[in-house]
Amino acid sequence: MKDNYKQYFIDILRKYRLGTASPEEVTFLEKYYDLFESNEDLSLTDEDAVRIKDLIKGGIDQELNYATNKPANSWQWIKYAAAASVVLMLSVTLFLMLNPRTNNNRLTASANDVDPGGNKAILTLANGKKIVLDDASKGQISTQTGINITKTADGQVVYNVTGDENTISEPTQNTISTPNGGQYTIVLSDGTKVKLNAASSLTFPNSFMKSDRVVELKGEAYFEVAKQTGKRFQVLSEGQTVEVLGTHFNINAYTNEEKIKTTLLEGSVKVLLGQNNMMISPGQQVLADRTSTSLSKKDIDPEKEVAWINDQFFFDNDNLKSVMREVSRWYDVDIVYTGYIPDKKFFGGIPRSSKLSEVFKILELNNVHFEIKGKTVKVSYSGTP
Repeated sequence: MKDNYKQYFIDILRKYRLGTASPEEVTFLEKYYDLFESNEDLSLTDEDAVRIKDLIKGGIDQELNYATNKPANSWQWIKYAAAASVVLMLSVTLFLMLNPRTNNNRLTASANDVDPGGNKAILTLANGKKIVLDDASKGQISTQTGINITKTADGQVVYNVTGDENTISEPTQNTISTPNGGQYTIVLSDGTKVKLNAASSLTFPNSFMKSDRVVELKGEAYFEVAKQTGKRFQVLSEGQTVEVLGTHFNINAYTNEEKIKTTLLEGSVKVLLGQNNMMISPGQQVLADRTSTSLSKKDIDPEKEVAWINDQFFFDNDNLKSVMREVSRWYDVDIVYTGYIPDKKFFGGIPRSSKLSEVFKILELNNVHFEIKGKTVKVSYSGTP
């Protein structure tokens, strides 16, 4: 379905370049370009921004060729592809939903707007000491026998092994946790990089030199596991175990989501739940049912699942309540529904650096209305059931 939406947008751009676009299509392009220009907090490099603006100015053919022939570096491709897809999906979302009856729908409580989340987390050491990472200065923040814990200039926490196996004491468990409206990146002592999404936590040993590489996740995180020959890495989450040797994957194990989702981007992953287990390949996702302990897998577009690590919301056939769960976690707001809420699907995207009202502008184009009072958002629908 997403490919069809992209094609609609491509057709509009070509008609615009040929001078055959309708007044409505021209208005759409102008409105979208204004929206893009006014959003100064897009999480893109200068090069990315130039590429994406070229989409509006007529460079769609080159961009499609670039997306088809992806760079070999997976992280680079994920970053660019997620951003480009957000632009395409947001553009078509606006076009498909824009109509005279909904043009005047706007957030009624913009004065009570809510800022987006950011890098916020607490690191809890084995002795119970808590370090508020967003307040901590860069440099060394703690030491443990044979382990040095530092905060980098770009806001990551890094565990460095400073001794050998004989000088390191028995591993102790540490926990990094993010609140609603928080995210954080940590580099574990083996070099594994983990980015935590909002309302998540990771419990891990301060060193893997004398222990298996086992961590416990609550919520959502993206893993880039360092390869260690013969030493597997395990992630425990809500009764599920993910086993890898060295790979890139995302786990969404929020308790208020229907199923645990494990998405693979690189390497191979084995997912275990109860007596069941399943292997997946890059571009596949395992859905784990907590109640029945059943596992199923499907081919997916990984851009959607990892858009959050590039500070993007990416909605692709998501219903309103699913969208609002993401919004609730990132903006730290409570959602209250009033009246009939349809099971409509939403397509599109917007930077997570946007204020809450910017997210709602997209959703309001489809007869959904919002009222912000403090940390509570009331959601209603005025369309036909």
